[in-house]
Amino acid sequence: MIRLFAALSLPGDAAAALAPHQAGVRGARWRPAETLHITLRFFGEVDERRAQDIAQALDLAAVEPFDLTMAGVGCFGEGERIRAVWAGVEPCEALARLAGRCEAAARRAGCAPETRKFAPHVTLAYLKRADPSEVAAWIVSHNLLKTGTFRMARFGLFSSWPGEDGSRYELERYYPLRE
Repeated sequence: MIRLFAALSLPGDAAAALAPHQAGVRGARWRPAETLHITLRFFGEVDERRAQDIAQALDLAAVEPFDLTMAGVGCFGEGERIRAVWAGVEPCEALARLAGRCEAAARRAGCAPETRKFAPHVTLAYLKRADPSEVAAWIVSHNLLKTGTFRMARFGLFSSWPGEDGSRYELERYYPLRE
């Protein structure tokens, strides 16, 4: 079994723009720049055959290259159960279309439909028993986050491998975005 997801890796300049916002919450496991990404579709644990079907189905998912801008921050969870802080993504029609095509690819490969609405974001840190007032203060102090625009020219299929310091991601295959 392999745990897979489709995602856009952040270019170096976009990841560098987020680095100053990765501090200020005690006990946070801040994600290294090379792991920062925007998940397009999480496929979960799949067997080798389904993994191959997903990889092939994603060949049909590409859209034209597009520009993105990160804007705003937030968290997942509430109170004592806050589990992550993230940076948001400004609305982008091409990004939503790409995520929709990744969803269609998942269904063609036999995956169950995603029930959650697509909410593009970059997870900056995972939290465990974080102080809710500290997370609230972090959100207030970073809520005006806005990066420059960066170009997305490809997306990837990644595997996720759990570890002591969080998951490690491995690129399985890149898919170029094309006109």
